Amino acid sequence: MALMGGFAKIGSNEIIVLVNDAEKGSDIDPQEAQQTLEIAEANLKKAEGKRQKIEANLALRRARTRVEAINAPQPPYRAAPYGAISVEPAARALYGSTIPRFTAFCSPFNSFQGSSSSPTMEQNNEDVEQLNYNEERADEMSEEEIEIIEDDGNEGGQQVDGDGGAGPFEKKQRKKKSSIWDEMTEVVLDNGTVKVKCNHCKELFSKSTTGATSQHKRHLTSCLQRKMAIGEQSKQKQQVLSFTEGGSDGITSITNFSYDHAKVRELASHMILAHEYPFSMMEHVVFNKFMKAVSPFYKKINRQTVKEDCMSTYTIEKRKLKSLLKGAGRISITTDLWKSGQKIQYMVVTGHFIDSDWVLQKRVLNFCNVPPPHTGVIIADALSKCFIDWGIENKASSITVDNASYNDVCIRRLREDFSLRKRLSIGGKIFHVRCCAHILNLLVQDGLGQLGGVIDVVREGIKYLNNSESRLLEFAKIKKQLQLPSRKLILDCPTRWNSTYLMLASGLDFKDVFPRYADIDPGFHYVPTDFEWMKVEEVCKFLGIFHEITDMISGSEYPTANIFLVELYRIKELLNEKALDPFEHIRAMAGSMSAKFDKYWGESNVLLSLGAILDPRYKMFLINHAFPVIYGEDAAPRFMAEIRDILYELYNEYVDCHVVSHSKQQRQVVKRRQNEGSTSSSKKQKMTAPAVLTGKEKFHMHVSEIDRAPPEKSDLDVYLEESRYACDARANLDVLGWWKGERLRFPILSRMAADILSVPVTTVASESTFSAGGRVIDDRRASMSVETVQMLLCGNDWIRSLHGLKNKSRESLDVAESITFEEVELPESFND
Repeated sequence: MALMGGFAKIGSNEIIVLVNDAEKGSDIDPQEAQQTLEIAEANLKKAEGKRQKIEANLALRRARTRVEAINAPQPPYRAAPYGAISVEPAARALYGSTIPRFTAFCSPFNSFQGSSSSPTMEQNNEDVEQLNYNEERADEMSEEEIEIIEDDGNEGGQQVDGDGGAGPFEKKQRKKKSSIWDEMTEVVLDNGTVKVKCNHCKELFSKSTTGATSQHKRHLTSCLQRKMAIGEQSKQKQQVLSFTEGGSDGITSITNFSYDHAKVRELASHMILAHEYPFSMMEHVVFNKFMKAVSPFYKKINRQTVKEDCMSTYTIEKRKLKSLLKGAGRISITTDLWKSGQKIQYMVVTGHFIDSDWVLQKRVLNFCNVPPPHTGVIIADALSKCFIDWGIENKASSITVDNASYNDVCIRRLREDFSLRKRLSIGGKIFHVRCCAHILNLLVQDGLGQLGGVIDVVREGIKYLNNSESRLLEFAKIKKQLQLPSRKLILDCPTRWNSTYLMLASGLDFKDVFPRYADIDPGFHYVPTDFEWMKVEEVCKFLGIFHEITDMISGSEYPTANIFLVELYRIKELLNEKALDPFEHIRAMAGSMSAKFDKYWGESNVLLSLGAILDPRYKMFLINHAFPVIYGEDAAPRFMAEIRDILYELYNEYVDCHVVSHSKQQRQVVKRRQNEGSTSSSKKQKMTAPAVLTGKEKFHMHVSEIDRAPPEKSDLDVYLEESRYACDARANLDVLGWWKGERLRFPILSRMAADILSVPVTTVASESTFSAGGRVIDDRRASMSVETVQMLLCGNDWIRSLHGLKNKSRESLDVAESITFEEVELPESFND
């Protein structure tokens, strides 16, 4: 009987064998068993891969066992309970009174072979265990282990390996494993010599006795016929197309697609930097599933890898920016200090310049930690190190800062350093630029201080309502009954006058709701009187102009030096008018604001005046019109003459630089010609003769000498004598574009205009970086090092510029509305 698997144990008077399957030899169909054996042998020949070979070997051994069981003598047995075979007492008499214990496997052989003391039984026990073990490890086995199993399976049987030819006493041939045999073949020549033939070019090579194949691999690498065959195969393969979006022209290019993991990593670092994502985003499960759905070739990127890639991108972009700054003219700087949530003080340094395409560029140069104490000397040293690191220590022309006292010390220290190196233009008159938006803030805050308690009443009333949802619901009901269109109140930041103005303006829309709500809520004591509401209304009309001006000069994507003087004239004219207002509180506001105005703008405003003159819409016409209002009729002529002298002094500096640069270029041309002549003559083995200039070069030098001669009228004279550029008052003129078009007519003046117009009059560019810093250094990323913070924030600015991405919102000065005030939304259920 054939017993497959299970174990046996000794009963009281009989042997019980538990089995999984049992077949008597007489029950097996000999023809069917032989067919099964032949099929198993054929399957073994066809088997490919580890698991198929092992399974085919196991099937072959089982088939042989069935064939052998047909002729094996069967022991007497009787029926037993489920899964058991009982050996008759006759068998017990045959084996003796004492039957040894055995386990694991009951052989399909005769009764003697069923004994555990039999070598056959022991071997079969081991065989079954090995079969089960092999089947479990099929996927993990190596090629050598599989060959051993195949050899074991073929022992005593017929040759099943495809190679054939080895008898039972002959050494078996070693199986060929090298990949070269897929493209090469062993051939036997007529003289019996064994050679190796290339299937592509049919060239013959000697076969190494040691089985080495290195020379064959080298041949396949250089085989021309093989390369041609591979090329034809690749052409026949279907290509995947890749679509690349074009620029503004809308043209899309189509190319063959190939997955480039290095490019994916590069763009992943750009994404992290530009959009302020955390490094851990690359490990998010759903994000990686999304990427796998986009491309099955995508490989996961861990957080450490993307951090290193971001640092590499930072280094690459810094190198590019340094190269860009080398070709720039003068560079204007804005800087400010900011304390992060890490309790660390950071200093941001931003550079502004005009590029070769006459486009105003803004780049964050540094976002570094400045350890305390934050004195003017320490800040000046930090700025000097930044300038030297970027190679712009001789190009910084102005520094725009706020009105903090340490900034005055810092600028004075830097001015002295620049003066010693003779790098100050017009004696440093435009080196220190005070942030005009900060001055406006101080000016308006002084004016608001004259209003008394009405601002506090409105502020506390809105706070009271905002502290309870039920209060807002009742307030919204009254608003709906009065059919008021406004939907929100605004709670200000007391140090930001812009938000205070917006709070008062929104409160005016609900002035009729305040007293009605007080009637139903005894705890609400914040109801301004009618006279106080009238004061608020007049103040809002007054401050509305200041709000518009602040918003106008707080841009960083366009020049601002040319647009503020005309608004300064408007402010002074308004203050003079309100000083005669019939309402005492308005006169008090105007008087306080005028005092602050004279403190900061009572002297000649050189930068603002030069920027206005170099705007073709204004020229000297605005100076002549605005100065009498700003400085008074008596002082205006003196300030106008002073500005005109400074203008010509600055222009003459640019003329001198132009002459020096032009002479240097001419010397380089002559030197290059001499070197070329010397080189050509040495090649001809002749004596070096003086270089001979061509007629074209001689004429060019003659024209250059004429150009260098002082003209009867300078570029500046011609520009000022021409009529101003006429355009609609509400039209936005691209001043840099105008100078770009006129650069051939005014080669020197256009360069001067570019440098003056690049100077920002506010520190908004630096403060917008602080807004980004607040988003990057959140509570969950507060442990980042200062080097990583600098990499993230500088990289954010550079990558957004690289891809043409603008800031999410134009956060004006102290004007960043999302930070400086809180919107109090009324419940939607009661909105219109």
